[in-house]
Order: sequence, then C-alpha cells, then structure tokens
Amino acid sequence: MPDDKIEIENINTPGRAGRVNRGKYLAMRDALLAVLPDRAPGLTVADAKQALLPRLPEELFPGGSTAGWWLKAVQLDLEAKGRIRRAALKPLHLYRVAD
Repeated sequence: MPDDKIEIENINTPGRAGRVNRGKYLAMRDALLAVLPDRAPGLTVADAKQALLPRLPEELFPGGSTAGWWLKAVQLDLEAKGRIRRAALKPLHLYRVAD
C-alpha cells in the first residue's frame, strides 16, 4: 500500500530521497517540532530526544525503541526542507524555524 511510506530528504545528500514508514515519520516529526524552541540556540539532540520520548506513541516506539534513528532521519529531512536549523554551537543544537 503506497500510503504507508513517505519520501524523505537528507540535507547531507541533496537530490537523493528515501522512503520510510509514514506513521513513525509523522509521529517523530510532530514530537520533534513540538519540543524544539523557535530560536537559537535551541536544544542539543540529546536534550531534544529526552524531551520528545514521552510524546511518542508506545505502539510505534515501544520503550523508545529506534527513536534515535528516527530522530536523526527526521532531523535531516526537516533541515533539508528548511523547517529546522542548526545553531553554530558544539555539540549540535537544533531549533525550529519560526512560522
């Protein structure tokens, strides 16, 4: 069924797309955008992960399983689409682009 997949981009490899599970992508995207502030410096990836874990549906991410992989995939896609940005800090900090 075509509706169970969604095409995502990767800011590190422009022009190349992948297809992933739509439900997991949307759940992670919504959780990540909900926890990221809309201005720099934002949150570290580790802090963002801790903040979004309680927002993930248990049936898709039992016990937070695979959340790290999905966080990275969604992060790179949202960066490619211009919805989030990296602050010029180490370690990596992310923030939402204000609507």
